[in-house]
Amino acid sequence: ESTHALATQTLRMRRPRTMRVRVDGALGMGVSAKDLALHILRVIGTAGGIEHAIEYGGEAIRALDVEGRLTLCNLSVEMGARSGLVAPDEKVFAFLKDRPFAPKGADWDAAVADWRSLASDTDAVFDRDIAIDAADVAPVVSWGTAPNESIPVDGCVPDPASADDPTVREQMRLALDYMGLTPGARIADAKVDWVFVGSCANSRLPDLRDAAAVVRGRHVATGVNAWVVPGSWEVKRAAEAEGLDHVFIDAGFEWREPGCSMCVAANGETVPPGARCVSTSNRNFVGRQGPRARTHLASPATAAACAIAGHIADARK
Repeated sequence: ESTHALATQTLRMRRPRTMRVRVDGALGMGVSAKDLALHILRVIGTAGGIEHAIEYGGEAIRALDVEGRLTLCNLSVEMGARSGLVAPDEKVFAFLKDRPFAPKGADWDAAVADWRSLASDTDAVFDRDIAIDAADVAPVVSWGTAPNESIPVDGCVPDPASADDPTVREQMRLALDYMGLTPGARIADAKVDWVFVGSCANSRLPDLRDAAAVVRGRHVATGVNAWVVPGSWEVKRAAEAEGLDHVFIDAGFEWREPGCSMCVAANGETVPPGARCVSTSNRNFVGRQGPRARTHLASPATAAACAIAGHIADARK
């Protein structure tokens, strides 16, 4: 009996808690799923989702395309969550239909009928509920060495003295020292050396379209090294079929092969020590993109704007 009780207790401990993040309203012009993910991280922190499975819902989530939802779910692990999900809908079914490994014919109809059931009941109770007003979400860029350490792209670098918790205060001080930023300074005044549009978090076809829309007819600023690394071979082929590769190349970007690349400093593809990189990846940890590399997380559109401006910039402008 004691063994059974222990096993039952262990299973209960391992069951993920549930969190609903509801985003109501409409995201503003130039605000992407990446900006939303970083905003949520600012709200709940990198430990806010520990032991939770997060379900995202609300008007703003439904308005996202499938690739945007994938970006949001990808960033769930940065919130400490076990997983992130969005209930399937017609956009998901259209995205999957006729793909190479999708069911066909009657099997497809049966699969869709089954997938429709993968949604929480309207009266479902979650362990934790978070409400976000989409109107509060702006284009975001990180300033520190954790994904939750971010501010609106037109904001100012926070001052550690504003933190009540001495542990948080020291963490902020260390992060700003590593990043070479001054409290109170406009984040847009930070000069950029590298731009990386890539990673599984944010280098799908719509991401590349967003970045290309910003750089089309413009050119990368002098002294900035800018790379585009498609998220997969399928994405690369699709982007080239649309001519996006030429848009980037003409603007002074390097059009590179799919892979993890600079996201994790793979295969020697690193940001030099002390250089500042705006990256569409999901992590800005110390040394993530190379020893002493300074990483600012941002959306593809924001990253593209930074490459053109030569400093952190607002793509809406």
